[in-house]
Amino acid sequence: MNTHQAELDARGMNCPLPILKAKKSLSALSAGEVLQIRATDPGSVKDLEAFCLQTGNELLSSSEVDGEFIFLLKKH
Repeated sequence: MNTHQAELDARGMNCPLPILKAKKSLSALSAGEVLQIRATDPGSVKDLEAFCLQTGNELLSSSEVDGEFIFLLKKH
């Protein structure tokens, strides 16, 4: 299982806030570090996939547990 260095609680936030907060959180990390994001906005799944494609960061995992989306992003 992947370990993560930072966490972002984006629960209750709607687009585009989870992406904006993820961008800010990733900027504080070093290359290779992992950010865990928790979100409740179903749109965040496609948004974070697109964000990773555009920025070159790697989406390590994406899962849903009880209506909560959990993502692990690795900084490029």
